[in-house]
Amino acid sequence: MGLMSMSDQKEKMISSKRIYDGRIINLRVDTVTLPNGKTSKREIVEYAGAVAVVPINEKGELLLVRQYRYAVGQTLLEIPAGKIEPGEDYAVCAGRELLEETGFAAGVLKHMISFYSTPGFTNEQIHLFLATDLNLKNQNLDDDDFIDVVTVTFKQALEMIWSGKICDAKSVAGILAVHNSCKDI
Repeated sequence: MGLMSMSDQKEKMISSKRIYDGRIINLRVDTVTLPNGKTSKREIVEYAGAVAVVPINEKGELLLVRQYRYAVGQTLLEIPAGKIEPGEDYAVCAGRELLEETGFAAGVLKHMISFYSTPGFTNEQIHLFLATDLNLKNQNLDDDDFIDVVTVTFKQALEMIWSGKICDAKSVAGILAVHNSCKDI
């Protein structure tokens, strides 16, 4: 059996049913025609998109946030991140989320990569930024955020990835992307 071209793999929507409209996500169920002519259902979580920030201080250390994540029932160490508001510039959002969660403003924000978090069921795309030239301001958490800021070396962060202590996709991708592109860190 030969490889299918990408155009041969496309699924075509027959119908779409809105199941839920929420504050953060929407859920729909689409009926699609598969490349072989059969039909199937696709459950899709719609999300506005997000930014994630790898903040590095003047010592070359990484700032992480520690927060409880109800969906997984654990307190996780993560890079700062947040939802993009409608029409918001990605870099502006990255700066806002960094300041809100860590209390630091970035003198320099550099877009690194963009990626889909879980394309099997959501359209969420995350735009990753490197933040440097950090200046301490004031942490400005949302009413439902309870976050501690943790400073670690890149070596410690990498060890935490390989030991499973840093285990969310955006943090793993962000730390590895910055480590790979900034060999002097």
